[in-house]
Amino acid sequence: MEAAAATGAALGPPLGGASGPGSVSLAVSSSLNVFRAHKRYSTGLTIAELKCKLELVVGIPASLMDLQLFGVSDEPLGRLDQDEALLGNYPVGDGCRLHVTDRSGSHVGAFEDVSQVPKYEMPDSDYDKRPESLRSFLRQRGWGRFDAGVSQRRAAEQQQEVTTAATLPVGSRCLVRVPGQPSKRGTIMYVGQTDFKPGYWVGVRYDEPLGKHDGSVGGRRYFECQPKYGAFVKPQNVTPGDFPEEDDGLEDEM
Repeated sequence: MEAAAATGAALGPPLGGASGPGSVSLAVSSSLNVFRAHKRYSTGLTIAELKCKLELVVGIPASLMDLQLFGVSDEPLGRLDQDEALLGNYPVGDGCRLHVTDRSGSHVGAFEDVSQVPKYEMPDSDYDKRPESLRSFLRQRGWGRFDAGVSQRRAAEQQQEVTTAATLPVGSRCLVRVPGQPSKRGTIMYVGQTDFKPGYWVGVRYDEPLGKHDGSVGGRRYFECQPKYGAFVKPQNVTPGDFPEEDDGLEDEM
């Protein structure tokens, strides 16, 4: 009886808690995460037992936890610092918040910033020897960059692009046919390589504002034209020839 009385004096009387075993719904926050979890716990749990359950929620070892209770309006209600006390001995109720602080000094986001995690990078020579890798799979089937025909076709396409570009004189009229788009007439203003993408490109000044820019891309000017009249297309989509500007018939309606 004397031991029980001593324990009761140390803990103090229940402050608004349940008189018997029950449960309470709490919002759980921590010093390591910005999110809050909503959990229901028995008021018959000791604080030590509660910490073990919280370890699975917030990722902080139970031995490093400091618990602080906040009310429904987020007013501080005190610390839960007696491991042998019951949760129900504290003024806890549905909607209260339980904040868990990591005494090791870890801070919010410490376990969320993956850029701080050392990454293992396998040497290319070791990866090349792995029989179950994607590279091995492609090599066995002769797909992708291991397809000898792919590099040959790519080289042939690049040569054809250069040959086609040489037949497109700057200043000549042209018709542009891009798959999935209506045909457009314009004037060839630039032929050659660019800074924005590899390969050969043809800069065209359209007769109408059907383009994307004024002849300048990425801070470099390739030719002059009005805004929305300029565009770059691949050589195979350009046909030079006698393509006069289309007559919209407005002059006949004077």
